[in-house]
Amino acid sequence: MNASHFGVVYDGTSVNTENLQRAIESTSGKEILEIGPGTCLTGPISIPSGAHIRLLEGTRLQFIDDFDSYSPVFSHWEGVDCYCLHPLIWINEAENVTIEGKGTIDGSGKRWWDYIYDRRAVQPEPETELEKRLAALNPDYRNQPGGGGGRQCQFLRPPLLQVFKSKNVTLKDFLLTGSPFWTLHPIYTDYLHIENVSIINPYLTPNTDGIDVECCTHVEIRNCLVDVGDDGIALKSGSGMDGIRAARPTTDVRISGCTVKQAHGGFVIGSETAAGVRNVVVDDCRFLSTDRGIRIKTRRGRGGHIDNIQVRNTYMDDVICPITLNMYYKWGSDDPALYSLEKQPVDIATPEISNITIENVEATNCRGSVGFIVGLPERPITNVKISNARLSTVQSPDPTLEIEMTKGLPETTYTGIRVRNADVTLENVSTNVEPLMIDES
Repeated sequence: MNASHFGVVYDGTSVNTENLQRAIESTSGKEILEIGPGTCLTGPISIPSGAHIRLLEGTRLQFIDDFDSYSPVFSHWEGVDCYCLHPLIWINEAENVTIEGKGTIDGSGKRWWDYIYDRRAVQPEPETELEKRLAALNPDYRNQPGGGGGRQCQFLRPPLLQVFKSKNVTLKDFLLTGSPFWTLHPIYTDYLHIENVSIINPYLTPNTDGIDVECCTHVEIRNCLVDVGDDGIALKSGSGMDGIRAARPTTDVRISGCTVKQAHGGFVIGSETAAGVRNVVVDDCRFLSTDRGIRIKTRRGRGGHIDNIQVRNTYMDDVICPITLNMYYKWGSDDPALYSLEKQPVDIATPEISNITIENVEATNCRGSVGFIVGLPERPITNVKISNARLSTVQSPDPTLEIEMTKGLPETTYTGIRVRNADVTLENVSTNVEPLMIDES
C-alpha cells in the first residue's frame, strides 16, 4: 500500500509527519508500505516492529531542519546513554524491520552543520532553550566523555537513521545523505543486515560518520558505498566508565565488498571502545583517498579489549596512511597522564589490542607513511601480523601530514611502518620505503 492512502503527499512542501507516522503504524506487520515517488517532506519518525518500508525509485524522503521538531529522547550519543535529540528515523526497541528500495533519505544537514560549527568554536555552555532542556535532562553532562561532537554545549544533534535496542533489522538499496550527525548508527542491536546502501555527505562536515556500529552482535555489511566527512565504517562499544558498566561489546561482524572514499578512516575501530570489539572480518574492500585505511584508535581511559580482527583482500589508494593502530588518540581529554610515554597503572579503563591479522592487501600512493602501530608502555599491542602486502608511498611522501590523531608522541620524519610498544610480525611485505619498519620501543 502506498503512503498516499493515508494522506501523504509528494509535493516537497507539505510536511507529512503525522500522516506518514500513521501510515507506518497502520501497515506494520501487515503489508509493505510504499513511499513515493516524489519528495516527501517530514519531521522525525519512529519505526515499530514488523514494519516493511519500500522507498520507490524517484523518491526523496526529506527531513525538515527545524531543531525544535526533534524532541529529546533517551538514547545514546557519542558512546554514552543519555538524552539527545530524536533521530530522524528511529527504529526503537523493534524486531523484524526492513527498510529498502532505491529512494533517497535526505537529512537536510546544512543548517545543523552551520550551527554546530559556530557553537563548537568556543565550546560554550548551553544557551538556547533546547540546549538548556537537554542539560537539565543530563545533569552530569560535564563529566561525560565526548569525541568532539559538542557535548559541552548540549546541542546533541540527531543521527539520520538510528537502530536502537532492536533485533533482525534489514536495510538495503537506498541512499542516505545530508545527515546532521552520525549517519547510520545501530546501537545495542542484534542480527543486523546492511546491503547496497550508499552514504554520501560533504567531506568538510562535522561528525558525519558513515556507518557506526556500536554494542551490536551478528552484523553483516555488504556492498556499501560510503563517502563522508568523518570515519567511514566504524565499530564502537561505548565510551569510558559508562560503556564499561554497560558491558555490551561489538562482536561477530563481517564487512565485505564495500568502498569508502574521502573519510577520516576506511575501516575503523573506536575511539569508543569501552566494552571491546572482537571477532571481525573485513574482506574485499576498497578505501580510496581516505585519510587512513585500516584504523584502530583508542587511549587510556577508553577501556575495552579489541581482539581477533582480520582484514584481507583489500585495496587502498591515495591514503595518508594505510594501517594505523593508535593508543594515543588525542580527542576527548587534555589530561597529560593519558598521553604519557611512561608506564601508567593498569586498571579497568586501560584498553587492550591483540590478534590483528592483515593479509593480501595493497596500498598505493600513500601520502604520509605506510604504517603506524603504537601501543601503551604498560599494555603493548600484541600479535599483529601483516602478510602478503604491498605498501608504497608517492614519490615524495609528506610525514608532516597527520598520520594519526595523537598527543604526547615525539615527531618523526620516518615514512615506513612506525612501531612503538607493539609486537609486529611481517611476512612477504614489500615497500618502496627503507627501512621498512622502525621500532621505537
